[in-house]
Amino acid sequence: MDSNINNTNPNTRQNADNKNVITKEQFEYAQEAITRLSDYYDAKMVGQRNLKFALVAAILADGHVLLESVPGLAKTTAAKTIADAVDGKFSRIQCTPDLLPSDIIGTQIYNQSTGKFETTLGPVFANFVLLDEVNRSSAKTQSAMLEAMQERQVTIGGVTYRMPDDVFIVIATQNPIEQEGTYLLSEAQTDRFLIKERITYPTPDEETEILNRIESGVITKTPAVLSIKDIDNLQALTEKIYIDSAVKKYISFITNATRHAEKVLPAELSRYVRLGASPRAAIAFMKISKAVALINGRTYVTPDDVKLLAHQVLRHRIELSYSAVADGVEVETIIDRIVGSIQTP
Repeated sequence: MDSNINNTNPNTRQNADNKNVITKEQFEYAQEAITRLSDYYDAKMVGQRNLKFALVAAILADGHVLLESVPGLAKTTAAKTIADAVDGKFSRIQCTPDLLPSDIIGTQIYNQSTGKFETTLGPVFANFVLLDEVNRSSAKTQSAMLEAMQERQVTIGGVTYRMPDDVFIVIATQNPIEQEGTYLLSEAQTDRFLIKERITYPTPDEETEILNRIESGVITKTPAVLSIKDIDNLQALTEKIYIDSAVKKYISFITNATRHAEKVLPAELSRYVRLGASPRAAIAFMKISKAVALINGRTYVTPDDVKLLAHQVLRHRIELSYSAVADGVEVETIIDRIVGSIQTP
């Protein structure tokens, strides 16, 4: 089978009609592409099914991803695997306290031979950018990514440079355990991540399979199964997934409830919610639910699609009080109770 299925698809982004309708050929193309991407991931990664689903959904929804786990759980490997699968340009930035904004976005260097400053673009100009241990960089350096993530551009020496026109996904990782030498991400920074996924330890059987694969040497780089153009097309098709007005209202009711927790939660729980989700959460819900629907083989969104990744959409947008930490109350508990309090359409 040809490694670039874009060649077999007659309904690309350029020649698709302007109507918000997915044709049968487009739908079959999307399902085949998603299957190829999923199979490639499974060939490289052991377990981590939730991570795979979250990454694929975020890519289809054209959003950035924040990954959180203790060290050694293959966050970097997962990000690199996705980039390799689509033959995308991949950049890895190791965040440290002394990392400067210019180390990420680029800088101007004086050329003595010409007597002029020349602009050197940084590693952020890639299709997939991995910010490894993003919370180890200073607030000033973290803010250098804000313009790139939101406006898809950076400014160097007063000149604006656009990010890649097709695919630009930032995957940031952070370690929640070790706090020495780290800087908490600001609310403005975390809000720009479409979802936040937490990664857990593998099971004993999965860990044994990891050892077997390492010993046999099967974990090697293999040819891409898609192209960046395919991802661009899939993102365009994801935007066409139908979402009913009733489901949109359902999303808005959930996000609004996070801002007025006292109206939907008992007092013993609502007192833990310090800050609710911004309108970006509603946008994230809509975008990611469309991707979930397409992955699950549908051209329309259901309320279950909205609820499926509610933790990932809200866990970094709802801020709990210090008393919640002291009492061991998890944000996922609050999310489940809020979503459960909203009537499903």
